Amino acid sequence: MLVLTRRKDEEILINGNISIKVLSVKGNRVRLGVEAPDDVQVNRAEIQKFLGQFEVEVENKTECVPVQSCGF
Repeated sequence: MLVLTRRKDEEILINGNISIKVLSVKGNRVRLGVEAPDDVQVNRAEIQKFLGQFEVEVENKTECVPVQSCGF
């Protein structure tokens, strides 16, 4: 894992086409802005984990479950 220190308005570039910018820091909360190509999916880790669990549940069911039932 690469660990970097950044201040407000500083950025990290990934692969030349993904930018992560520190927008603000308040106490222990950091707001990040992410710019990425449309074909790159960007999710918070807890959302990605939830979606992965939901996909497994849907695969195990025989009926169709609408995505709106997830609360998104």
